[in-house]
Amino acid sequence: MSAARLHLCAATEISEGGARGFSFGSGADAVDIVLVRTKGALHAYLNACPHQGTPLETFPDRFTDPQTGLLVCSTHGARFRPEDGHCVSGPCKGEALRRLSLAIADGQAIVTLEQDQ
Repeated sequence: MSAARLHLCAATEISEGGARGFSFGSGADAVDIVLVRTKGALHAYLNACPHQGTPLETFPDRFTDPQTGLLVCSTHGARFRPEDGHCVSGPCKGEALRRLSLAIADGQAIVTLEQDQ
């Protein structure tokens, strides 16, 4: 199985409590990613709610609830902890966002995707 390395951005571009979306490819090969920083650490997830697979945000890069810091699915209101992607409320409570392999190399946030992702 082959893997793709996707360079997202400079790690410093995501501030504490911030999140940003990235899209790669098109059609059946498209992949959407959300990168979020919480408690000083970056985390990457597929930008797809486990409830129905819809992207979390309606508007670009608006992923978090500013009051709680939780990631929010704008389709049905599910809320996810940014540190582990676990859903704490909403229709998919107890499920989780799909975590992606994230590395910081030369100051850049890089996600490695296996071919089946």
